[in-house]
Amino acid sequence: MPFQDFADYLQLEKKYSKHTVKAYRKDLESFLLFASEEFEISEIKKVNYAIIRSWIVSLVDSGISNRTVNRKISSLKTYFKFLLKTAQVEINPLAKHKSLKTSKKIQIPFSESEIDGVMQILQTENDFEGIRNRLVVLMFYSTGIRRAELINVKIADLSMVGKTIKVLGKRNKERIIPLLPSVMKVLEEYLKIRKHLMQVMDAEYLFLTPKGFKIYESLVYRVINSYFSETSEKVKKSPHILRHSFATHLLNEGADINSVKELLGHSSLASTQVYTQNSIAKLKEVYKNAHPRN
Repeated sequence: MPFQDFADYLQLEKKYSKHTVKAYRKDLESFLLFASEEFEISEIKKVNYAIIRSWIVSLVDSGISNRTVNRKISSLKTYFKFLLKTAQVEINPLAKHKSLKTSKKIQIPFSESEIDGVMQILQTENDFEGIRNRLVVLMFYSTGIRRAELINVKIADLSMVGKTIKVLGKRNKERIIPLLPSVMKVLEEYLKIRKHLMQVMDAEYLFLTPKGFKIYESLVYRVINSYFSETSEKVKKSPHILRHSFATHLLNEGADINSVKELLGHSSLASTQVYTQNSIAKLKEVYKNAHPRN
């Protein structure tokens, strides 16, 4: 199967990231290998739903989650849509396929006290890494930024006068997020100490390592996980949970869901509504404790 045209389509037209395109390619190559070994098929035109269903069964039997299986099938489905669009096939064998049932993941946000506890720890660390880490935590919690977005923030994306930050989100979609005075204060402190690094290799990027290189995903995860391990007993302590906390706490305080959607960079309201579950739970608790008939 020639994947390069499809890869170009995903990256140039659909604006998918290189990481996502790589994942699609891996899923398609996995299916091709299965079709070749089990059915001696190497032409996409000969693939039918029975073959795809056999692949699904083999994936489930291998022990991977239904969520992962659905992602792989989604890659294949998108590929067939592309082939149909470019007149390389006449039908999409996955047109009527229904996704496997998956259990909903419950993301438990950090409490305000857990976040305050981390900030208190970070207030005592005033070297380069301590101030940088304080800004990282504040950025996640006060802007709802994604990990990949934070890593790629550039100095040019900051408006110190306007007190905003420009974020390049999924599919190269830009959004402007206001910065709170508390964030601006730490940002200014960080920029001052950043100037004293011995060497700066990736000068255009905001967040750097002590050696002057752009920070990376595993480093950001370790920062969040290590500090929140000091204040939280939650199993999952990640940058995404901070993003989740940002949205949940805003909604708990009565923020308009459409405004939260824009801040998060969601393309649809359905994605944002996931965060309302915790808000509803809190609302029920308040209602239960406050209603005179209870």
